[in-house]
Amino acid sequence: MDKINLLKLCVGAETVQDLVDWQANPRARGPDGAPRHVTRMWPKQSDALLNGGSIYWVIKGLILCRQRITRLDEVTRDDGIRCCALVLDPQIHRTAPAPKRPFQGWRYLQPADAPADLTGTKADETPLPPNLQAALADIGVL
Repeated sequence: MDKINLLKLCVGAETVQDLVDWQANPRARGPDGAPRHVTRMWPKQSDALLNGGSIYWVIKGLILCRQRITRLDEVTRDDGIRCCALVLDPQIHRTAPAPKRPFQGWRYLQPADAPADLTGTKADETPLPPNLQAALADIGVL
C-alpha cells in the first residue's frame, strides 16, 4: 500500500516553537492526551495516510516541520457537524524549509514532493527568522 501525506497551513504560528507551545495546551489535545487537529473533511485516502503518512505544517509561507498521523477519529462539533480529528504523534520533526504559497484547507502531499527531515546538528540549530528562511528558499539556498 502506498503512503501519502497532508499539507496544512499552521494559522497563527510564526515559528515551529509556536506550534509546539499550542500543542502543549489541553485545548489542542484529545481525551487521550495526544495532540490533534480537527478538520471538517475526512481524507478520502485515509488508508494511505495511516500507512506512515505525516502532516506537513506550513508556517509563514514555508514547510518547516511535520508530525506523523497516528489515527483518524470522528468527532462531533458543538453544532452537531461531524468532523475528522487527525491524531498526531507528539514528536515534531523539523524539515528542510520549502516555500509554499497560501491555500485553504489541507492538500495531499506525495512523499516524493515532501521536504527532507533535518538530521543531526541541523535539527538542533536555532532556526533562522521566517522572513530570512523564505528569502533564502526563494533563491534556492535552503
